Amino acid sequence: MEEYSKLDINKHSKHYSEDSFFDKILGTAKTAGISVIYAGLLLFYTLKKTTTPRWAKATIIGSLGYFISPLDAIPDMIPIAGYSDDLGVLALAIGAVVMFIGDEEKQKSKEKLKEWFGEYDESLLEEVDNKVNKK
Repeated sequence: MEEYSKLDINKHSKHYSEDSFFDKILGTAKTAGISVIYAGLLLFYTLKKTTTPRWAKATIIGSLGYFISPLDAIPDMIPIAGYSDDLGVLALAIGAVVMFIGDEEKQKSKEKLKEWFGEYDESLLEEVDNKVNKK
């Protein structure tokens, strides 16, 4: 398996579109886990901000493209481990663009999770929130 830091996520940008992102989320939400979905949503809403610089948007698009892409370092169909590489890539992207992720993006992401999944255990989001709160 490739190390996350050595992955060229820009080559995955071609897989990104808003429709393919939401199709992937809705098709894999239960198996991917809520923290993976939350990380993806944080990046998606940060991408939508007009104040997010172009380099950050390119990083986000590359990481979301990796998430969407059927070709992963660890195939998504492998139970439990299948989405660990996706979360790793999304976490790296969050680390790179964290200064552009604000309370509004966190709130929108959590509202979308409630819309899709109803009530959920917010402690499942702590790992991602801890990364975002280290700005």
